[in-house]
Amino acid sequence: MNGVHDMGGMHGFGPIDIEVDEPIFHDEWEGRVYGMVTSIREEHDVYGPYGSRHYIENIPPAQYLASSYYEKWMLALETALVSKGLLTTEELDSRTRQLSGDPSAEVARRDDPELAERVRQRIYKPQPLQQQAASPPRFAVGDAIAVRNIHPVGHTRLPRYVRGKRGVISRIYGAQGFQDEPTVADNRPQHVYSVVFEASELWGGNAEPNQLLYIDMWECWMEASD
Repeated sequence: MNGVHDMGGMHGFGPIDIEVDEPIFHDEWEGRVYGMVTSIREEHDVYGPYGSRHYIENIPPAQYLASSYYEKWMLALETALVSKGLLTTEELDSRTRQLSGDPSAEVARRDDPELAERVRQRIYKPQPLQQQAASPPRFAVGDAIAVRNIHPVGHTRLPRYVRGKRGVISRIYGAQGFQDEPTVADNRPQHVYSVVFEASELWGGNAEPNQLLYIDMWECWMEASD
C-alpha cells in the first residue's frame, strides 16, 4: 500500500488542527453511519474476508483525500453492500436522487431493541490486551533493529517513511493479531514492540535536532541490525 492511503510523513496536507473537547461526532449523520456499520456487521459478514480497510483503501485517491473520516466509512459500506448483493447501485442512486430533491423527506427507520443491545454488548465487551504468539519474542529491549524495506500490495500498518531505517527496541508489549494479513482469518498473533528512531535517521538533515520518534511495530517487519 504505497498510495495516498498512507499519508504519514507526506508533505502538503497542512497542519493538524487539534480541537479542544472534540465531540465524538461532529454531525448527526456521522453517528448514523457508525450505527449502520456496527449494526449491519452484527447480522452480516459484509466486509469479509478482507475486512473494512480493504474497501476504504480502494476508494479512488482523489475521492479519498476529499472525504472526511466517516464519509470514508460510508463509501466503504456502500461498496461492500453492493459487492455482497445486499444492495444495488440503482437502489442507492434512486434513494440519493429522492433525498436530494426532498431533503426533508422521512428517512427509513428500524427499531430493533434486541439488535441494539447485542451491538452495545459487543462494543463494550473488554478485549484482551495480549494474545498468545506461536514463539517467544525474537528481540529484547535495547536490541538494534533494521526495518525491512517491503512494499505490500494490500493493507499494511508499516509507515513508508520508516522502511529501511534503523532503530532500537524500547519496549515489548506482548502479542496481537497481525493486521497486514490478506484476510481477517489469517491475523495470527505475533509480538509487538515499541521502536525508537532518531529523527535524523528518518528525515536526514531536515530533521529537528534532539528529536525521537517511537513507533509500534509487529515483529515480522524487523530484522536484527549491527
